[in-house]
Amino acid sequence: MFSIFNTKKKLINTGIFSGATDWHSHILPGVDDGVQQMEESLAVLEYYEKIGIKEVWLTPHIMEDWPNTPEELQARFQELQAAYQGPVKLNLAAENMLDNLFTERLAAKQLMPIGPKRDHLLVETSYFQPPIDFYETLKRIQEIGYTPILAHPERYIYMEDSDYERLVAMKVKLQLNIVSLVGAYGKPAQEKAQMLLGKGNYSFFGSDLHRLRAFMAGVNVKGLKKEQVAMLSGIQNMIV
Repeated sequence: MFSIFNTKKKLINTGIFSGATDWHSHILPGVDDGVQQMEESLAVLEYYEKIGIKEVWLTPHIMEDWPNTPEELQARFQELQAAYQGPVKLNLAAENMLDNLFTERLAAKQLMPIGPKRDHLLVETSYFQPPIDFYETLKRIQEIGYTPILAHPERYIYMEDSDYERLVAMKVKLQLNIVSLVGAYGKPAQEKAQMLLGKGNYSFFGSDLHRLRAFMAGVNVKGLKKEQVAMLSGIQNMIV
């Protein structure tokens, strides 16, 4: 039987972006596999203004394939700040692949933390397998005073329920890619995202935006249930 209470919504129609912070994006131009041109970065920020996002963390990759340094990224960030004069607040951090380069940067404390107090680190692994010392690395991050935020945990093929439970027990925070909920990365990632959201395991959400057109397509997919919107509302403005 049809019921308005079972009607699924598009992300764009939920109001979830109004006043929200995007905790994960690749819109700093020309530094990784994300946005390449300043013009598209500005178009993304114009779209953010339209949908109500108030703040964004630019989190370019730092990994062996893109060995960006804090100095290089800061210089590019200043160019974007000069070019953009709108109301969306811009912040710079990084998405750190847990690889050999990260081990070196961690030892040297050459890091780009995230959050108002700059006491968190956004990290990721390969989608297919974890680093050999995955949990030990997370503990080292904590030991030097940072809280790890694991980016898009729903997308890791190797992770099972016990892995998520262990991460939560370790007080590692989890960041949802918002369009995972509507199947943008396939059904397995969607099911994991819905499960983790339902358990209250996410602390943040982000766009993980690499291309504006793809993000716009994702937020216009109808697939969000009423209770999921309520759960997202509970984390949209969570302070680190």
